[in-house]
Amino acid sequence: MIWFDHTKARAARHKSGLMRVSARLAEELGDNARLASWTDVQRHATAGDWFVTAELFSEEERPGFRAFLESRRCRTAAIFHDAIPLRYPEISWPQSVARHPDYMKTLHRFDRVWAVSEASARDLRDYWRWLGVSPMPEVSVLRLGSDFDREPRVAAAATAPAPVLLSVGIVEPRKNQTLLLDACAALWREGLSFELHLVGRVNPHFGKPIVRAIKQERREFPGLYFHEAADDRTLAKLYRRARATLFPTIAEGCGLPLLESLWRGVPCVCSDLPVLQENAADGGA
Repeated sequence: MIWFDHTKARAARHKSGLMRVSARLAEELGDNARLASWTDVQRHATAGDWFVTAELFSEEERPGFRAFLESRRCRTAAIFHDAIPLRYPEISWPQSVARHPDYMKTLHRFDRVWAVSEASARDLRDYWRWLGVSPMPEVSVLRLGSDFDREPRVAAAATAPAPVLLSVGIVEPRKNQTLLLDACAALWREGLSFELHLVGRVNPHFGKPIVRAIKQERREFPGLYFHEAADDRTLAKLYRRARATLFPTIAEGCGLPLLESLWRGVPCVCSDLPVLQENAADGGA
């Protein structure tokens, strides 16, 4: 039996990259796995079973989790996304900054660990090395793709009167939307005609000042659009209209917006980060 961790995903109301990865893995595993909460696993997992999680976890949220791993009651596997709260604490959720070190330390107790990129795998190994973990477990890389083929089909959009640029990502300093606003404002003032569509939920801790800036520039520049709660159909239409996507992110574990843009055949103007180069080096970005 494969117990697939669904503790947080079942209550999530948003589609972050982490949630999309978890949902797609669950879908692909299908009848080979059972969606389960941490409580279900704690009660029913036995020898010969696997417990697989793509979620973040902590002892505070899941009492007894560390003891469960140490007991080796069943085999365990985890997917590691990133070390961003350690590398960039000033732009990470305070709760994540507090809990991420123990989360990354606890991962070494799993039987199998996959990282979503070579860069994330390197960060995890470096952290374990700094902690003095020995022997150090193997960390494999699980290459991510795009689930755009599961989105609803939409008719091809008519040619836009002006080029459309698209940026997808949670509204927060890490995604660097303020850089886009400044650059596009300068271009609009020079007389260039184009649309900028920003798509993403708002980080409740960091995002409000950026939303205020978006609304302020929207009053001056009618080519600026903000889609805070876009569904998959709306996003698919925007991708079909886009001349290019923009992804000036400061830090990523993988960078799903870049992957999704390339899968759709839409060029992406992105940050020059090693983690993005893993998928962008062959062209299209």
